[in-house]
Amino acid sequence: MLDFFAGQYDIVVVGAGHAGIEAALAAARLGSRTLCLCTSLEGIGNLPCNPSIGGTAKGQLVREIDALGGEMARAADATCLQFRMLNRGKGPAVYSPRAQSDRMGYRAYMRKVLEHCDNLDLAQGECGEILTDDSGAVCGIRTVGGGRYDCRAVVLCTGTFLGTKTFTGEVVRSMGPDGMYAADSLTPCLEKLGLQLRRFKTGTPARVSGKSLDFSKMTPQPGDDGELGFAFDRTEEAVNVVTCWLTYTTEETHEIIRGSLHRSPLYCGEIVGTGPRYCPSIEDKVVRFPEKGRHQLFLEPCGGDTDEYYVQGMSSSLPEDVQRSFLRTIPGLEQVHILRPGYAIEYDCIDPLQLDHTLHYRDIPGLWCAGQLCGSSGYEEAAGQGLVAGINAARWLQGKPPFVLKRRDGYIGTLIDDLVTRGTNEPYRMMTSRSEYRLICRQDNADSRLMPLGHEVGLISDVRLAAMEQRQEQIRAEVQRLQKTVAPPNDKTNDFLTAHGTSPIALRGASLADLLRRPELCYDDLAEIDPAPPSLPRPVTEQVEIEIKYEGYIRRQLKDIEEQRRLEDSPLPPDIDYLSIRTLRTEARQKLQAVRPETLGQAGRISGVSPADVGALMVYLSHREEQPK
Repeated sequence: MLDFFAGQYDIVVVGAGHAGIEAALAAARLGSRTLCLCTSLEGIGNLPCNPSIGGTAKGQLVREIDALGGEMARAADATCLQFRMLNRGKGPAVYSPRAQSDRMGYRAYMRKVLEHCDNLDLAQGECGEILTDDSGAVCGIRTVGGGRYDCRAVVLCTGTFLGTKTFTGEVVRSMGPDGMYAADSLTPCLEKLGLQLRRFKTGTPARVSGKSLDFSKMTPQPGDDGELGFAFDRTEEAVNVVTCWLTYTTEETHEIIRGSLHRSPLYCGEIVGTGPRYCPSIEDKVVRFPEKGRHQLFLEPCGGDTDEYYVQGMSSSLPEDVQRSFLRTIPGLEQVHILRPGYAIEYDCIDPLQLDHTLHYRDIPGLWCAGQLCGSSGYEEAAGQGLVAGINAARWLQGKPPFVLKRRDGYIGTLIDDLVTRGTNEPYRMMTSRSEYRLICRQDNADSRLMPLGHEVGLISDVRLAAMEQRQEQIRAEVQRLQKTVAPPNDKTNDFLTAHGTSPIALRGASLADLLRRPELCYDDLAEIDPAPPSLPRPVTEQVEIEIKYEGYIRRQLKDIEEQRRLEDSPLPPDIDYLSIRTLRTEARQKLQAVRPETLGQAGRISGVSPADVGALMVYLSHREEQPK
């Protein structure tokens, strides 16, 4: 292979999707000379599937990325077409922000940020080989064109491009998302280096022309007014310039799909990769849920300056003629014109059990992995991993301690811990139910949880940290004021309570905090009987209301966190030979030896390791400490 010296860097980030962007920006902003290498400069920050950022659990990830100093939240706010806060009808633990983004605008924003970032260079090219020195440590990469970049660390963020194939019925191509080049050369190198690979699959629906749609047969889904967006330092309300639309499949849709399954690569054996259980194709939905007469679909605009719409909920790998037929059975899509047919995409990824909590590959010093390469799905999951990997690559080169987020720290910590401790046999999707601390790790308080960590790392400025601390002081002061302010038991108070469907108060009156705990009342209602209501921004009053209404639940969860902290902070020696500990069950010995957990808490979360095994491990450790050294 041709070999010429192309440049020298501290870190090379392979890929410029959502993981690669955050990894490259974090590394460069922390002072490392960084190269971001991608197969197409036009594909930087691409939204190859849904043209949106956030959603249930994913919105929490975006807020946490912002609180740590990442870029995704700012890009989503800058290119927002519609903003909604999902799950307002449920408890605050699952409130989830979501933005409909201008797809081309998002890409342009991210490319501009990368191009103007100090210490960061962009280059178009395909990584064909990871180079290691005699000690087995990373020393560079080589492109398929023969260019050798010397470096001491590599962050792999290959997304769905590694060994990629796309499937639209009988049409199978070696191609990445949106017709971009597949990265076919790196897989053999990764196998040679010892990384364990598997095949995963995902998919995307057709994109259709808006002028061919009859919106009068659909239900409008407008944005939410009054919401501020994702970034914590944003002061303007999010814009709502587009409407999304709700419609449904019909029984005729399902009949066409059932009659065409023999042409589906998913059902005729062409696709071997494992698909996402929580985001199935329309073929999967029809087969797995035959009792359902219809499935909901959302028509979402891809941008402010395009007529292209995304049919959310209609992912398919069926042939284009079948897609055209079943789409035309849906109300509002009877005359639909397909701009791009849907397709399934199959790609190589690694077993994340080979990584530690910094996303470093244990067996090769200087190699990190992030994003869909690690078995996850989704832009937000990828961005969170990329941010952590980029931070740790830079800190490793600088001789600083690793940056590790615990489950109690937030959704990014939960995501990474799930991947590197439990692994995944299907594309991993973040959900609120995956976090046992979701009442503490809410989207609204990600700033107070994580900005101090982002500031300590070096990605959050003094100004942003001071603004967060000021918000927290406002919250504390208002909670105390409501606790001390008593509403008298007079006619005005009781008429107010009766009008809001709740009972009058007793002779001694009640504090405004006690009244706010009543489910019938919200913070803004109290202004009618509050003698001196302050003027506070909505993010502050929202957290005040949550802290007061859920005080008991929050206190209980904080107690649980403290009880778990002992196990989480109990490190396990890296040289333990688990196979030799006979008090452990055979399965536990094998699982512990494979994962090599860093703490007792992590050991207890490994599938196949029981509480009794953890107890036996604690006894072993106590005996080990008593042994003379």
